[in-house]
Parts: sequence; structure tokens; C-alpha cells
Amino acid sequence: MRWMPACAGMSGGCGFVRLETTPGKQRRSGMPLATDPRRTSDAAARLLLVLLSLAWGFNWLMTKVALAEVSPWTLRLAGYGIGTAFMFALVRLRGRPAMLPAGPARLHVIVSALLSVVGFGLLSAFAQLSAMTSRVAIVTYSMPVWASLLGWFVLGERLNVMSTLGLVLCVAGLAALIWPLASAGMPIGMLLALGAAVSWAGGTVYLKWARIQGDPMAITAWQLLISFVVIAAGVVALEGVPLLWRLSLPTLAALAYQGFIGTGIAYFFWFEIVGRLPAATASLGTLWVPVIAILGAVVVLGERPTALDVVGFTLIFAAAASVLLQPVARAT
Repeated sequence: MRWMPACAGMSGGCGFVRLETTPGKQRRSGMPLATDPRRTSDAAARLLLVLLSLAWGFNWLMTKVALAEVSPWTLRLAGYGIGTAFMFALVRLRGRPAMLPAGPARLHVIVSALLSVVGFGLLSAFAQLSAMTSRVAIVTYSMPVWASLLGWFVLGERLNVMSTLGLVLCVAGLAALIWPLASAGMPIGMLLALGAAVSWAGGTVYLKWARIQGDPMAITAWQLLISFVVIAAGVVALEGVPLLWRLSLPTLAALAYQGFIGTGIAYFFWFEIVGRLPAATASLGTLWVPVIAILGAVVVLGERPTALDVVGFTLIFAAAASVLLQPVARAT
């Protein structure tokens, strides 16, 4: 079993669900023939995976740009609002059932939205106010490790060797990132980023426990809508009505990017990818998201990670990879 990416309706990345492979039912991709239509389909899906990684990676940079002028509440209000409209339009265009089943499923979607979307979105945005974007991106991407740990604690799932290795590498990477900062005071940004990762993981594990029946695309759209309503209430209560027309062009462009590209178009790519590529390929592709975010922060934002930062980045990246890319049991 492995944690594979699964759209969780949030800005800046995707969630993960536990992939369970039934012996004898794995996808057998093999080597396609020259005339096999799978060759063209898979090539297009891999291109979409590259574009998705770029979209989500640069989303971290757009967050930093927007936060120079707007609060995390307004940032998420704009992003989730645009993303909600885009996702429901996509559900309709694809002819998917938009309504959720009556009963507990609707409550489960609300709880998962509060954890995976609202919690992650606000904590990761507030983290970028007091920490480097590169550090925040990689710490939040420790989410697969915490999902494995919560899966063991909440669902009774077994922690295998790779999951345990991932936890050890993750703790070591966090220590390399946080310890030097702690000497100068409480590293609030890093703690918020860690909170975002745990909130994201909690929502993912909750979704697995709840086993919500419904179309994944529609569930994502409802998660975004619920999150938009919660964020809108918070904005009105804490800040009043936002005056978006007074914002500068770069900030408006960053907000538009978050909604249209980082959420809407990216999730369109995601649903195309998961229907065409094996889980291992999709998992590997998403590992490029924090790499792109870190490189972008260095080139575009002018951040200069220290040697210990690089060590921490590497350890947490390896931790996420060890959890995401665990070998799948083969049929006997």
C-alpha cells in the first residue's frame, strides 16, 4: 500500500489517499505497441503532469506576492471563490453528478474541507508571512509522512519499513530547518507550516475513514464551496468587506493565478492525469511541486537557503518520496 496523490481541493497542492492494490488487479502498462493509442494518451498525461507540477509549484510564489498587499484571509477568499466557480463549471461540463448523497456524507465533506482546505490554506499562508517560502513549501510537503502516522494511529494501518524510514527522515529534516531558527526565538512560521501539513494529513485520513460516496470531482467542488463560505465569514467578521479594486496589478494577477490556474486549471489537469497514468507515476510527478517552489523562491523571490536548509529540504523530500513511492505488492 502507498499514499498516492488525490485532489483535496486546496491551494498549493493536492492530498493523498492510501492506495490498496488487490493481487492480480494491478494496472499492467507494459510496453505499448507503436500503434497502441495508449502511447499518445500517456504522453499527453505526462505533459499534463509537468504542467500541473509547474502550476502548483509556482502557486507558492504567487501566494508570497499576494501576501505583500492582502491578508491570508483575503488571499484564500479570492482563490477559493474563483476555484469554486471553476470546479462546479467543470463538473457540469463533464456531466458529473453534482449533488452529494444525503445524510452523513455531507457532514463528512464539511469536516474534510475544514481540515484539508481551510486549515491548510490559512496556516500555510500565515506561515509565509514570517518564514521563507522555500522552507514553508517543503515543511508542508511532509504531509504524506504525517498521513501515514495518523493512518496508523486512527485507522490501525501498519507502519512498514518505508513509512518508518520516512518518519525518521522527516523528523531529521525538520530539526535541520527549525533548530537554527529556534536559537533566535520561537520559529512561528515553521510551526504554522508544520500545522498546515498535519491539518492536510488529518483531512486526508478523515476522508479515508469516512469513505464518502460520491463523484471525486463534485466532492472537490463542494469542499471549495464550503471553504469559501467559511473564509468569507471570517473576512467579514475580522476585516470587513475587502476592497479588491484598490489592489495593485501584480497582486490582482497573483490572486487570479491562484484561482484560475493554481486551483481550477490545475485540478482539471489532475483529473485527466489520474484517469490515464499509474499511481506511481502520478506520485513521482507531484514530488516536483516542492522542488519547483524552492527553485522559484530562489530565482524569483531572491531567497538564499543556508547549507542546513538544503540538508533539511533533502531529508524531507526523501521522507515524502519514501512514503509515496513504496513498492506495490505483486500478484503471485
